[in-house]
Amino acid sequence: MSLDTELLASSFAQIRDRSTEFTDYFYSTLFADYPQVQPLFANTPMQSQAKKLFASLVLVVENLTNPDQLGDALTGLGARHVQYGILPEHYPMVGNTLLKTFAYLLQERWTPELEASWTNAYGAVTELMLAGANYSPEVLQLQS
Repeated sequence: MSLDTELLASSFAQIRDRSTEFTDYFYSTLFADYPQVQPLFANTPMQSQAKKLFASLVLVVENLTNPDQLGDALTGLGARHVQYGILPEHYPMVGNTLLKTFAYLLQERWTPELEASWTNAYGAVTELMLAGANYSPEVLQLQS
């Protein structure tokens, strides 16, 4: 899959200085739309978590043209997310919420082309993170 790196970077530049607004909207929407994920954050300092989420987005956008470095970072991130109890079924929930958050912040600048670009980018991120996640067969059976 080919990513429109220029479109992704330029759209992210439009919200980069709005990290608090982005993460506040993201987590409130995530928990409203998918209350089943809220227990995963029960012991998480949310201000710190919000900074980590936004830093991860910055990492992705800044390394769109450096796939080796980005791939290593994302596979490592995927491995760590297994330890937090994140399952493959959670990735679409996060992806849907990210798209809603971008749409909310970018408003009329959120176009079908931009939505497709971010959808493709999140799909690539998910593939890399899941490649780094080593789910045991037992964990995957519990998910079913």
